[in-house]
Amino acid sequence: MIKKYREMTGVGIGESIDSVIRRMKSAGEMVSVEFNGVMLYSDIDDVDSAYKKITGSTKAEFDAERKKDHLEYEEHKRKHNEAIPELTKEWIEKGQEILDIKYLIKWNKCVPIRLGDLYEGMELGATLDIVKELNAGCELKTAKEIIEGQGHSGMSFGLVCLMVKAFCDRGAEFVSYARS
Repeated sequence: MIKKYREMTGVGIGESIDSVIRRMKSAGEMVSVEFNGVMLYSDIDDVDSAYKKITGSTKAEFDAERKKDHLEYEEHKRKHNEAIPELTKEWIEKGQEILDIKYLIKWNKCVPIRLGDLYEGMELGATLDIVKELNAGCELKTAKEIIEGQGHSGMSFGLVCLMVKAFCDRGAEFVSYARS
């Protein structure tokens, strides 16, 4: 006998596996739904089997891994925050080696802010790498190759472009070229 399933309305943005399973079980009929490319069925999928299909782990294993990851992230964040004063000194010194003197006050204010933000200062090095070459007279093509080779997301690409513009006489020219 072939089972017939009514396709349940889709998964909501941010909806959990647990929530989808609850909705399926309370539907009062055999239903199916696609969750992250995996088909789930109300008469055969319980929470653990759904987690296994979708994540490769039971719910308990999945939750334990998420908790472990969260604790590791919190430890990383704590250590990074403790290191910010020393990292600030290092990045200010690196800026002094590369940037024109007229940019140093702004750089010194920027460094601790960038170290405390999402990218934890990654954009400081990316910016200095590009500014160093631009200040040495490199072609815009070379500077564009540098930023493209840095592995940026759209957001970090934009941030580095803004920083190069703010800390280099050729910054505006570079940004116009890099975004073309």
